Amino acid sequence: MSGQAHRATLVLPAYNEHNRIEACLRAVSDWRRSRPGGWDWEVILVDDGSTDGTRGLAERVARDAGLPIQVLRHERNRGKGAAIRTGVMAASGDPILISDVDLSTPLSEWVKLAERLPRHPVAIGSRALQRDLVRRSQPFYRQLLGRSGNVLVRILAVPGIRDTQCGFKLFRGDVARRLFADARIDRFAYDMEILFLARRAGVSIAEVPVLWFNSPDSRVSVVRDAVVTLRDLLRIRWIHRKT
Repeated sequence: MSGQAHRATLVLPAYNEHNRIEACLRAVSDWRRSRPGGWDWEVILVDDGSTDGTRGLAERVARDAGLPIQVLRHERNRGKGAAIRTGVMAASGDPILISDVDLSTPLSEWVKLAERLPRHPVAIGSRALQRDLVRRSQPFYRQLLGRSGNVLVRILAVPGIRDTQCGFKLFRGDVARRLFADARIDRFAYDMEILFLARRAGVSIAEVPVLWFNSPDSRVSVVRDAVVTLRDLLRIRWIHRKT
């Protein structure tokens, strides 16, 4: 590859992350400075309608850390899926890495996904394939809910994928832009929709075991978000029935 192929993009969705954004961006700055993989990393932070000053703090921290960053903002909270879609569609790099702000999977783990990208245009981090890599587990009730939900995901949308919800995913740039341009799910079921669309388009997906450390300060509400996610999971095939 040549030219712009040496530019990669990191997309970070953020909603009310005032307490975690500084640690995140300083870690991103250190990681980017090492030019991982020899790439020039573009960093896009999408503030999904935060009300706690996330955007302003992010800009100040990035400036202090010498981190070139593009901060995009939704005027109202639209959901994680919508934030990631905004970031991907604004990205100029190839490949495109998506990570949660809590960096539950260290950014250095991206090389495991990158190794699979030549044959698999979508490579996703997984907590389910190698349990000893989960160094700090979720509470038992969250694990139980997640495993139960994944059974439904495999039945209704993406057979054969053990963990669709790990927030660490790498896409070939053209594939990411094509898939996210077709996406409609705005909230946490976006992963299921993107993988459903990839499978339907015949795009090969690699599920790769990665290091993972649970963040106790999760943005996910067990009851409210589980209900919305289930609703959206049931809508995926209906939404894309004619496309």
